Amino acid sequence: MMAINKKAGLPFWETKSLTEMSRKEWESLCDGCAKCCLHKLEDEDTGEVFYTRVVCQYLDEEKCSCTVYKERKRLVPDCVILTSGNLEDMGWMPGTCAYRLIIEGKPLPVWHPLISGSRDAIIASDNTVTGKVVSETFVHEEGYEEHIIDWTSDKESLEEG
Repeated sequence: MMAINKKAGLPFWETKSLTEMSRKEWESLCDGCAKCCLHKLEDEDTGEVFYTRVVCQYLDEEKCSCTVYKERKRLVPDCVILTSGNLEDMGWMPGTCAYRLIIEGKPLPVWHPLISGSRDAIIASDNTVTGKVVSETFVHEEGYEEHIIDWTSDKESLEEG
């Protein structure tokens, strides 16, 4: 009797754990929204995280990509590099993040490049930071509070708060 592979034909993100993925598969999960590049503030008393519209100076806002990707940890020591080992501690990641969705057992959104086949869908869905942010080079760190935004999970986008 021949065993039937019920996973045949399913995409890798539905059949592999994050630790089983190749580097290429791992990198392709990133939808390129750049929401993780937003500076965040944490309330010391409650631990609540607030997002700001302030982004890393190395973010290319139009492409939503890091201009120093391979050197980012050296140039920005507090830059968080996602790994399968630290994702579960990243509750601050956006609700639309593919890494977070996979950990939570949820499907990727229809606009994700792996689903839609192109980056155009995420741009059309307005799920990138393009046009909504300001570089940290223009904002003093003590002024970040003035740039707090409301990240509404029901709309899955950034809005001014």
